[in-house]
Amino acid sequence: MVCFTFALNLNTSLHMQSIIYRTEGRIAYVTLNRPEKRNAFSRQLVSELKEAFAAAAANDAIKVVILRAEGKVFCAGADLDYLQNLQGLSYEENLEDSTYLKELYLQIYRLPKVVIAQVQGHAIAGGCGLATVCDWVIAVPEAKFGYTEVKIGFIPAIVMVFLLRKIGEGRAKELLLSGDLISAEKAMQFGFVNEIVPAENLQQRARELAEHLCTSNSAQAMAATKQMIADVPSMTLEKALAHAAAQNAAARTTPDCKRGIAAFLNKESLVW
Repeated sequence: MVCFTFALNLNTSLHMQSIIYRTEGRIAYVTLNRPEKRNAFSRQLVSELKEAFAAAAANDAIKVVILRAEGKVFCAGADLDYLQNLQGLSYEENLEDSTYLKELYLQIYRLPKVVIAQVQGHAIAGGCGLATVCDWVIAVPEAKFGYTEVKIGFIPAIVMVFLLRKIGEGRAKELLLSGDLISAEKAMQFGFVNEIVPAENLQQRARELAEHLCTSNSAQAMAATKQMIADVPSMTLEKALAHAAAQNAAARTTPDCKRGIAAFLNKESLVW
């Protein structure tokens, strides 16, 4: 296991076996680095992703994480060796492994930082799941997205939970039951992709968005808003509104809110 101990505001670059973790100012870059395997999942890749996102969460200097990949494919799901190894596992061993993967998706979904997926190529099966749990998805026109699990007799069980929240039941059924790949344009129509930009502009656009969020918005407010977005859908209407009122009241007492309101009332420009 890699141990992360970083000083605040110190730019860091760390090459692990399957990913590269780098910080630059208030942005953390998590880069899948298995291009020869189409950045497919392995136990090692999942483990290193969990460590990298934990490092970003623990670093108070970081406000936004950009998830990206080397090579032509963003992520092709599980690699062949990984799938082969699963054939010999017991139910209990498979449950442990699937729980380990579930923890990664939930970690990204609930991360108290904004996560932007910079998708330069196809995102398939579990790789599509990685994009699903991110807060923003910026993709190139050539990228394709899909959950192909049903084509090999498998089910997209874990990612389904997040996809239903993101695009709704009707469109989720089309993706999950067909197993077909869809274009970036159709993915944007579905509400899965936020922006489509030419490949030559992808890195710049992801960075521009990250920097805009860093300078325009309170980190505390974005984290609290993201947490509420995760929590509210599972609540009854009455419980959700009570929770919202409590969060509204709590937010008013935070230093960020007091600072922001003071700047607004005094007509002062505020850079977070």
